[in-house]
Amino acid sequence: MSKIVDKILTVASVQLPVDEELKIKKHRIMPFDSDAKLLEKHGRRISIVTGIHGDELEGQYVCFELSRRISEHPEYLKGVVDIYPAMNPFGIDNITRGIPAFDLDMNRIFPGNHNGDMNEHIAAEIIKDMKGTSLCLDIHASNIFLTEVPQIRINTLHKDVLVPIAMKSNVDFIWVHGASTVLESTFAYSLNSRGINTLVVEMGVGMRITKDYGDQLVDGIFSLMKDMEIWSGKVSEVRRPILSNDESGNDVYYLNAPFSGIFFKEKNHGSIVKKGDIIGRIVDPLSGRLLCEITAPGDGWLFTIREYPVVEDGSLMGRILKHTEVQA
Repeated sequence: MSKIVDKILTVASVQLPVDEELKIKKHRIMPFDSDAKLLEKHGRRISIVTGIHGDELEGQYVCFELSRRISEHPEYLKGVVDIYPAMNPFGIDNITRGIPAFDLDMNRIFPGNHNGDMNEHIAAEIIKDMKGTSLCLDIHASNIFLTEVPQIRINTLHKDVLVPIAMKSNVDFIWVHGASTVLESTFAYSLNSRGINTLVVEMGVGMRITKDYGDQLVDGIFSLMKDMEIWSGKVSEVRRPILSNDESGNDVYYLNAPFSGIFFKEKNHGSIVKKGDIIGRIVDPLSGRLLCEITAPGDGWLFTIREYPVVEDGSLMGRILKHTEVQA
């Protein structure tokens, strides 16, 4: 059996009080007796990143399954695979979106500052470690309130480069959004602006792991690795995603709750809906009254649906993509 280099490396570390240390680690897998710099020079390094938000756990399974499949057939590995499962380890340990104690969203501090505070320093070290990556997947989940079909979100500034890559990733949906919604402090923007192609993946629901979605994305990662000549083994055929160039923000219906109450969904995400279809109902358990029905304002594809049943007036209930080519 072919040998591989399989090791855990420290990306960044910071001393903490009481003789403790915060470490950001990665799992590097590459062919044995090969030169990482030479492989990087030929575009054969991929980085899988997750855990920037501590309550988004879908990527944890992806990291495990990707490592497991590579270890089963190390002879097919021809490049560098770097896996970063926990960019925000404190957040994962405490099941919080941001960095605990700092009330800080880690995805708002990139590219960081080597001379800044602890969090800015860590962010800068992470960006530094990404140098040499040809493709990065930044994996997120939805929050605890909504569930999403596997999708890649791309800002219009980088669509010409990223959309052709995303088409090979085995997701259901590619959502190109307007430049006005781009936050320059995000991890993906920082990398894309530095010439490191980075795809933002959203799938599933917060605080949970959806194994089927994880397997789907891992199949897509192997497809991308095959295209990059990082993997020489067989790969699964990828699905053709729906592509929305929603630069104007007019291609999606947003469903918001007109009342506070308890929401019972009638449609699952991924459903084809017609105008007037009932998406769900909001009820008042105290009085036993039906407060309202949430209906589709037009034909389309329901790619986001409310998962958490308690809603307030104005809560997002779902998103429907207009003009979809998908057939029921």
